[in-house]
Amino acid sequence: MTSEDNQISEELKGCYENLIVIDIGANLTNKKYGRDLDSVVQRAKDAGVQKIMVTGTSVRSSKEALRLTRLYPSTIYSTAGVHPHDAKSMTDEETWAELQATAAAPECVAIGECGLNYTKDFSEPQVQRDVFKRQVEMACELRKPVFVHEKEAQDDLIKILDEFGNRLPPVVIHSFTGSVEQGIKYIEKGFYLGITGYICKDKSDGGIRRLLSERILPLDKLLVETDSPFMYPNMRASKLPLHVKDSLTERSMNFVNRYCTFQRNEPCALPAIVELIAGFLGQGPEDVALATAFNALKLFGLSQ
Repeated sequence: MTSEDNQISEELKGCYENLIVIDIGANLTNKKYGRDLDSVVQRAKDAGVQKIMVTGTSVRSSKEALRLTRLYPSTIYSTAGVHPHDAKSMTDEETWAELQATAAAPECVAIGECGLNYTKDFSEPQVQRDVFKRQVEMACELRKPVFVHEKEAQDDLIKILDEFGNRLPPVVIHSFTGSVEQGIKYIEKGFYLGITGYICKDKSDGGIRRLLSERILPLDKLLVETDSPFMYPNMRASKLPLHVKDSLTERSMNFVNRYCTFQRNEPCALPAIVELIAGFLGQGPEDVALATAFNALKLFGLSQ
């Protein structure tokens, strides 16, 4: 372990008592937070969410996410990228220059949300691939992690990432919802997986739950996120195992039940997601909190 790693570990000792967690993906530029963002951020802090990364999905939302980092310094950080659905909007060099300038800001800690989505045809697959490749190139130039969205496009996504060889920065698979086989492919590549409240929705025998319960996903490649206002953690899901439900504390459930709905999830739900993950892993939530916070601080440089 390096001296930098030791320093981060020292900073996180309080996690064992306070369950301090870091949300690596929240869409706080969404209009659903237009009236009460101050309260949303304060609730997250009260719940133990120390830092929040606000996701950029277009040039406009990336610039807005960066603006939020200046309103909430040391609490909010941003990403800058273009979602595959919006790939068709990247038609001129002026737009690319705007994205580059936003991505270069020190408060912007990753490039994305970018990637491939073949489940819908908002942008043609070839356009998606071209725009994704250019954003990965940007990440290489800026030496910032790539924050990746992938749906039914794993082979093409890995093929593009492999083209960058040793130049490729760390890769985070944002809001992973795939199969065990897909997860293993990413893990073997050394990629990080971001887990959300989808863990409550996943009813398959070969998905996220198995990745966790069989310890296939190592803690040093695990990150946690709410993907707010999406991915509400439905703790009443009928297929959620009893021993996992038992891992939830009254405090974390209170935040979810009082402030989160299917229509608007919030970062304050993150401790409950950490406890659910811990339940599937058969470990203490403080271990998951410590590991995921350490990973986020180190990967994105959030301790700076």
